[in-house]
Amino acid sequence: MTGHAGHTMTTLSRTLAGALIAVAFWAMAPTASAVPSFARQTGMACEACHTVWPELTHFGRMFKASGYVIDNLKQVKGVTPQRDEILELSSLPPLSLMVQVSGTQLSKPLPDSAVNAKSQNGTIAFPQQVSLFYAGKIAPHVGAFIQLTYGYDSGTIGIDNTDLRYADLAVLPDDQSLIYGLSLNNNPTIQDLWNSTPAFGFPYAASASAPGVPYGAQIDGARGQDVAGLSAYVFWNESLYGELGMYRSAKQGTTGPLDSTTAGGVLKGGAPYWRFAYEHNFGRHSIEAGVYGATFEIFPDLGAGFGQPLAGPADKYQDVAEDVQYQFVGDQHLVSFEATRIHESQTLNATFAAEASDSLHNDLTTLRAFGTYYYKRKIGGTVGYFSTTGSTDATFLANASGQPDTKGWIAEVNYLPWLNAKLSLQYVNYSKYSGLRSNYDGAGRNAGDNNTIYALVWLSY
Repeated sequence: MTGHAGHTMTTLSRTLAGALIAVAFWAMAPTASAVPSFARQTGMACEACHTVWPELTHFGRMFKASGYVIDNLKQVKGVTPQRDEILELSSLPPLSLMVQVSGTQLSKPLPDSAVNAKSQNGTIAFPQQVSLFYAGKIAPHVGAFIQLTYGYDSGTIGIDNTDLRYADLAVLPDDQSLIYGLSLNNNPTIQDLWNSTPAFGFPYAASASAPGVPYGAQIDGARGQDVAGLSAYVFWNESLYGELGMYRSAKQGTTGPLDSTTAGGVLKGGAPYWRFAYEHNFGRHSIEAGVYGATFEIFPDLGAGFGQPLAGPADKYQDVAEDVQYQFVGDQHLVSFEATRIHESQTLNATFAAEASDSLHNDLTTLRAFGTYYYKRKIGGTVGYFSTTGSTDATFLANASGQPDTKGWIAEVNYLPWLNAKLSLQYVNYSKYSGLRSNYDGAGRNAGDNNTIYALVWLSY
């Protein structure tokens, strides 16, 4: 857009940005993806953007949808003779550092995979994770959340969650607004605005040394940092949200052609992604309900003897999910509730043909529900329930029961001495693991043996 119209739209964008900042200060409503560079860019403390990070409030969701570009810093600017902006650089680079140090204790040590003997229990991860972020404005209407991470479990440094955005604002009749934009990202749901979807859902941190839930849907983290996707979204009147996109395989660490022995499998063509949600805000309360999903066709990793160019039958995973989120943001008390249900229909064309599954059609259903309370953003915690159930298929799942069923509950207590420091103590309890309560591995290990105590120091600067 050029000329007078472009200047008018820029003015309107700045007006909305100023209004959003004013609302944030008035309501003390918390925001964006939990890195201090956003606070430096906007000139607002973390409490203006989050309930307790990384959970977003309405203003945080607006900030993210707007492309991470709202700022309160001196800008280095360039304009054309027609006064169109062609450069806008913040005087302070939007960089942040995150460090996690943790300790993990299981109810019973995991057996050594080679000799089936007990290994040492009580693991210290120092650090568990160190991340460098570029998180903030790049240019007019363009912002980014880019994470480079060292992981204790892999011992390597690599690209983590990444979300590049273009966004703009249209002011509609009757003072209604329409934010529209594009997101280029590498993890389905990382671009989502609510903390009820997988990428930024609770638990926000977990042990790298504990077993964890062994089975999950493709949209539930399985394709994170393994794909690249471009989606287009609209956010009407700060309430109705819609998004459509497409993902392709984007394997890291390989420059040659991919084949069916590539770890994790390779997407056949594009994987369509969709998301629709409605949020209603009233006073200090907000409630959201939505649906999201994707369809993945995958040439699976079938191991030695099956290497071939990517052709022929592919496994199809169709994920459909519902989610809901409630928040109350008061001066002293903060309450939130998030839940999601993900159902995956599996048509294992390639796997069944290779006799690597008992059934052509399987399914998997995951349910998670969590409630959180904080007092003065200082001390609080979360209690929740998780469950994964599905079809019986001993060959495909490769476990003693032939079932994926894993259920339990989780409790976490947090103390924040400062707004950018969190001390956490988490307990995970399993009532069923890989389909059984006892002897789920055929070697005498029970579901409760995986119960985990996890202590975490989480610092961001």
